Amino acid sequence: MNTLKSLVLLVALSALLIGIGAYLGGQGGATIALVIALVMNFASYWWSDKIVLKMYKATELKYENAPELYGDIQELAQNAGLPMPKVYITPQDQPNAFATGRDPNHAAVAVTQGIMRLLSREELKGVLAHELAHVKNRDILISSIAATIATAITYLAYFAMFFGGGRNRGGNPIAVIAMVILAPLAATVIRMTISRTREYGADKGGAEICGNPIHLANALRKLEAASHRIPLQISEQAADSTSHMLIASPLSGKGLASLFSTHPPMEERIRRLEAMVSGMG
Repeated sequence: MNTLKSLVLLVALSALLIGIGAYLGGQGGATIALVIALVMNFASYWWSDKIVLKMYKATELKYENAPELYGDIQELAQNAGLPMPKVYITPQDQPNAFATGRDPNHAAVAVTQGIMRLLSREELKGVLAHELAHVKNRDILISSIAATIATAITYLAYFAMFFGGGRNRGGNPIAVIAMVILAPLAATVIRMTISRTREYGADKGGAEICGNPIHLANALRKLEAASHRIPLQISEQAADSTSHMLIASPLSGKGLASLFSTHPPMEERIRRLEAMVSGMG
């Protein structure tokens, strides 16, 4: 059900992108918009993992560097039926973790130094299982496509503002202004909805992989408290562009701002995990 919902939302994003392209340049504009999206998605598919790992100054770990962490990931990957991913550690003090890579055969799991200090071994295994669930569900690909299409929509909307979309076909200036405001807003909301859907799925999958939903629930409680106290220590732009990849949002949002959060409310994630316990008994 989560996959179907994500696909429907991706179709909505694509339709919005093509619609803006059509408004700017008719059928030719729609084709150009589609080509832009395909090029951006291709680049994201092949190189996003390297870009993200470099942003976070990640260092690859081998078994001899961190035998306990490496062994736990190896065990969880076997539980999930996945190949062993590459393992990275990043220097950030904020406790967090993410997975990246274009498919299960080219995946990487990264943890911050902060999360290694904060969580117990069982709690960390819950987090690692969550990240492996993202890999298994191919959420990295889905999220990358959503992010690149949303970015393309924003750029096209700004292009319309500066160059007067549809001017040669009697374009209405008010319609252009409305599109500039509403199209990026709609794209952002759809992208965030996709991200939240995938987070719920990874929580459920991670609980099944590690065998105990409470381990992940306890980890999320600690991460929620710490992420608001400790900054991520990368640029704001990098934090914003990669926030959907992290297990806990590095950007605090209250009230209206929470609408644009890449993550569901932590309280609801914890409630769902705790509700799984009776079902697994």
